[in-house]
Amino acid sequence: MNSYDAIVIGAGHNGLTNAAYLAKSGLKVLIVERNPYIGGASVSRELHEGWIYTNCSYVSSLLRPEIYRDLNLAKHGLQVVPFGGGVTLTQSGDYLGSYSNDEARRREYARHSLHDADALDRFSTDVMRYCRFIRPFLLRTPADPTSFRPRDLSELFFLGKKLYELGEEELYEFIRFFTMSIAEFLDEYFECELVKAALSGSGLIGTALGPYSPGTAYVLLHHYMGDIDGNVGEWGLARGGMGSIAKALAGALQEHGGEIRTGAPVAQIRVRNARTKGVVLEGGEEIDAPIVVSNLDAKRTFLTIMDPKDLPDEVLERARNFKITGSSGKLNIALDGRPEFPQLPAGCPLLKGDLHITENFEQLERGYDDWKNGTWSKWPYVDMMIPTLTDPTMAPPGKHMMSIFVQHCPATLADGGWTPDKREAFGQTVIDAIATFSPNFKDLILHTEIRTPHEIEAEVGLTAGNIFQGDLSFDQLMFNRPFPGYAQYRGPVKGMYMCGSTTHPGGGVSAAPGTNAAREILADLGRKNITPEDFGDD
Repeated sequence: MNSYDAIVIGAGHNGLTNAAYLAKSGLKVLIVERNPYIGGASVSRELHEGWIYTNCSYVSSLLRPEIYRDLNLAKHGLQVVPFGGGVTLTQSGDYLGSYSNDEARRREYARHSLHDADALDRFSTDVMRYCRFIRPFLLRTPADPTSFRPRDLSELFFLGKKLYELGEEELYEFIRFFTMSIAEFLDEYFECELVKAALSGSGLIGTALGPYSPGTAYVLLHHYMGDIDGNVGEWGLARGGMGSIAKALAGALQEHGGEIRTGAPVAQIRVRNARTKGVVLEGGEEIDAPIVVSNLDAKRTFLTIMDPKDLPDEVLERARNFKITGSSGKLNIALDGRPEFPQLPAGCPLLKGDLHITENFEQLERGYDDWKNGTWSKWPYVDMMIPTLTDPTMAPPGKHMMSIFVQHCPATLADGGWTPDKREAFGQTVIDAIATFSPNFKDLILHTEIRTPHEIEAEVGLTAGNIFQGDLSFDQLMFNRPFPGYAQYRGPVKGMYMCGSTTHPGGGVSAAPGTNAAREILADLGRKNITPEDFGDD
């Protein structure tokens, strides 16, 4: 029987990060992954000959630069290239460009509304102020507010100090912000419907909510907290696709002697005398380890791969009630050439960014209404990109690949489960919407991969296709994530830990949950630790 110091379940980016830090500290570490490939949702695959699809996550920003440096991911081939800007297209033939250059962006907003051009600086300043407040907490373990242990008291003091620094007026606004809808938040700054629609997408991506739903303002902030080359809020493309992140993390793990086994699904976490003893694979093989770390979400961890008899009834109940709602789909399309968008000037650099086709809150809310009625949006919100305009390595010369993220798409349909015919109909709805703006788009399509929440869950293991491994609602953040009493990465069984996005600080390819969990494991072992102070406050 094989024996290790620690076993990590799931070779998604957080599992790889966690294992890399444990191996770097000198532990003998094994990752077991059910798929024949690594990366989880951070994956690149050749599903059409010559084309590399980033068929789940597709852009990078949230990956913490501290982790990038600490694990020397550049040495292992990771290169993130800023793509800069984007555009929202209208059916009238106009558009709103979002340029990386501040002055160009202001002029573009002024073309639609002088008021909104003036409001843009105020909006950006306020959002960045909130980002600066939250970013220091991303690589910290949440305090247990019910505990009087010195460490928790110290963490609560750190939180109180940061709140005090905001000042009284700003603190009121900050607390209010967490309960606001993205529509309410943007209405306080802007008047142009197109401007508000263009900015609102970041508050809806990955959520089963509409623009008027409370809590969507925070989701926008969650997407703004990353950076590229020190530019907060910027987004980029991992050269070679998002699988390059997983590949680099795997390189860091293997550099320190860690092992990866693919095609090795876990049937159960072994527990004896209230502590972990290892895992049992679906084929019956047992692997010993005193530490087992789950990169799966809270539902899959506690309700699928653990024996209910090994868990307190309270944990089982909280896991059943943990909210993981599916709302997103994905299309990846191989193109025979570059699609034309006649609304844009020839050679427009905005094509290298993300493209949207939603003009106002009414369209977004109607899409949410479709989701509530148990079907996909008839006029979907799409976040589409042509990454080959920035990274030509992902397709043959002269060809292109389009990545399309879609809202709103339910995990369960009102008329029953997903079928191949329904999946094709969903994909056709998205393609038809895009073709409204690009006359040659359909003629260029060589191959299409269509992924509903059903495929995302079945292939990647994201319950209901939820990209955050759990809703980013106010009751599931910080010391409530995944649920009260278990927000410090430790499970209810000694030696069992969690490191996925189901834990603080939540979803996105940040690698922060994996790093934070490694810090707690090493602290429990009394080994050289990774402390927030190693990374600084930001």
